[in-house]
This record gives sequence, structure tokens and C-alpha cells, in this order.
Amino acid sequence: MAESVNSVHRGLAGLFDRDQKRPLLLGLLICLHIVICAASLRISFPFYRSEYVMYDPAGLTNAIAATAIFCLIAPLFVFTRFSFGYLCGFYLFTMVAGFLWLNSFSKLQYDHVAAGISAGLSCLTFLLPALLITPRIGRPFEISERSFERILYVIVAFCLATSIAAATYGFRVVAINDIYQYRAELQFPTALNYAIASTMTVLIPFAYACFALRHRYWMAAAMLAIAISFYPSTFTKIALFTPAWLLCMTLLSIFLGRIATILSLFLPVLAGVLLIITIGEPMRRYFGIVNARMLSVPSVAMDVYNEYFAQRELTHFCQIWLLKPFVSCALKQQISVEMNSTYPLGFLNASLFATEGIASVGLWAAPLVTFACGLVIGFGNRLSAGLSERFILISAAIVPQVITNVPFSTLILTHGLWLLFLLWYLTPRTLFGGPAEP
Repeated sequence: MAESVNSVHRGLAGLFDRDQKRPLLLGLLICLHIVICAASLRISFPFYRSEYVMYDPAGLTNAIAATAIFCLIAPLFVFTRFSFGYLCGFYLFTMVAGFLWLNSFSKLQYDHVAAGISAGLSCLTFLLPALLITPRIGRPFEISERSFERILYVIVAFCLATSIAAATYGFRVVAINDIYQYRAELQFPTALNYAIASTMTVLIPFAYACFALRHRYWMAAAMLAIAISFYPSTFTKIALFTPAWLLCMTLLSIFLGRIATILSLFLPVLAGVLLIITIGEPMRRYFGIVNARMLSVPSVAMDVYNEYFAQRELTHFCQIWLLKPFVSCALKQQISVEMNSTYPLGFLNASLFATEGIASVGLWAAPLVTFACGLVIGFGNRLSAGLSERFILISAAIVPQVITNVPFSTLILTHGLWLLFLLWYLTPRTLFGGPAEP
């Protein structure tokens, strides 16, 4: 069976393995992706009823022009190699493209032209280091596969223990529409909060990838079961949908890494557009979860943060608990709580473009901050260099969902991005058979 899977992988990958086909195919996919995303945002206006997802025919020309100009940086995704930065960068690129589209119709009060220019420059300064810094970092020592296997089983035990610990604070199977009511009642200890976030974002996908790509399917299935076991105790959509997402990324990984990255966002959004057009109201839940939550909300957050901090003092990074004692802070509570009290969108966290950028330093310094964040992602590229594209894609599968929805500092510290970097560095380059990739 394993040989059959490998044969299918080689065959499908070979369809796109000719150099002359790659740029054309990638360029076509990216263009189609942007068009479908624009269509999804347009459809969101009547189908996802929110005053923050607007559309006005009078602004259509500006929306098309702004998005088209921004897409001049899309060739970066055509002519760079796959990496962790490619995976994160494409999702953030899509988020900024969505913001530029919505920015043309937004009724919120801020300098829309300046915000659009800042967003485009911020994305470019993030992508340059995130896509181009890829050389392998020196590894003075390499642990044996047997030692790594022990680490892997420690990870499995930690994930299971964390799930059990979370369940001791409450375990209830509830409908997805009711999760916000029960989530507000949760009071986990700080250490357990960190453990849950790191387990869901990093440890479960990493262990799953290790098992699945070595054809140890029972252990891979066990990791999926542990993932979904967090749902009745944390009431998060990420716990509910992680198993399905990891399986989808595993299937997509039979393609080359760059194509798989684009398809991982393009196909779910395309499905939502087709379903809402052809079937309509019965598909509202799918459209709301995928097209609205995964695509629209991160872009809407940039729109909202622009208005909020155009009228208030910047945070100067005081929202980061490590820095809060050293800087003055106008915030009386967490940004997400401030947003919830000001806008009817819930506890709206947002990406590095909105938090470390717009909120912390303002529009014109934001590109410098995103460049620094891109350097961190580039460092992750170096630590993962030599690992297979499939392994990087699957083990980091949840990170793009997180990086578009939480501050960069939260991704690193709370969700354990630093831990993923460390695990990539420790992973033997021959773990999945054959020599390490260049």
C-alpha cells in the first residue's frame, strides 16, 4: 500500500514537474484565486450579513485597480521555491488582497488611501525575507532516528495529558452555534492555556506528519483523535476542524509544495462560492465558516483596526506582556476586549499587520515591523531547510490559520511557533527515507 501511495504521489507531482509548466500554472492558479476571492467577498455582502463586509458598485473600479496593482507582487510566488515562508506568506498575501478590495467599499472613518498603501508595502516587506531567506542553517550535531522517535512519543504523551487536563475543567459536547456561550465561562490556568495552544497549533500537526508520512497510519489516526478530543473542553473551531484540515493537507501534499499551498486556500473558497450560488441558503453555514471566517474576517479586522487606531493612541507594543512593564500603555484591557466593546464582531484578534503593525506603530512604520516578522519566518525557513516539502506543509498546516488571526507575538509565544522551529531543527533529515532535500 505504501508503494502505491508513493507511486500516485510521483505521478501527480510529475504532471507539474516540467520547468516550463511551473510558472504558467502557478501564475494561472494565483490569478484564478484572486478572482474567486473577490467574488467571495462580493457574495459575502448579501449572504454573510455584516455591516463590515460592504459592496457598492460605485467603488468597483477602485477595488479592481487597487487589487490589480497589489497583485504585481504575485510573481514572488511564481519564482521562489516552496518554504514555510511561502505557506504563511500566501495566506497573508490573500488577506491583504481582501483588505484592499474591502477598503474600496468600507464606510469606516480613516485615511483609506494611506491604509491601502501601507498594507501593500507591509505585505511586500514581509514577503521579501519570508520567501527569499532559505539557506540551510549549520547543524553541528544531529540526533539519531531512535532518539527522535523517543521525542515523538513524548510529544504524543504530552498531547494526551494536555487533553485530559483540559477535560478536568469541563467536558461538554455542544453545537457549534453554542460554543461562544460556553467558551466565555472557561477559566484555564495560564500554563494550561499555553499547553493547549501549542498542542493544537504545533505538536499535534507535527506528530501527525511524522506518523502519516512514514505510513504509520494508526498512530496518525490517534493524533487526529486527540485533536478532536479538545473540542468538548475548549469549544474552539480549530479543535473541531483540525482533523479534517490535516487530512486535506495530506491529500494536497501529493502535489508540489507551491501548488498545494495555493490549492489549500483556493479550493475551499471556490467550493463556498459555487455552493452559495447554486444551492443558496442551505449552504450558509459552510460559507460562513470557510469563506467568511477564513477569508473575510482577517481582512475585515485590518479595516476595523485602521479605524480604531486612527482615533486613538497607538499601543507601542504594550499589548505584549513581556514589554508592557517597560512602555506606557493607553490600553485599559486587551485589544480583543476593546474591540468587542466597540464593534459588534466579538473578541476580534487580528494578524501581525493589524496588531504589531497598525495598532503598535501606525501606518507608515508598519512595513518596518512586518519586515522584522518576515525575518523571523525566514529563520524558520533556514531551520526547516533539508526537510521534505510534504513534511513542512503538513506539520505547519495550522500555522497559516493562526498567523492570519492572532498577533505575531501570540503565535510565537502562546501558540508555540518557537517550538515548531526547534522540532524542525532536531528532525533527522533522513527520517522519511532517502537523502535530505537540498
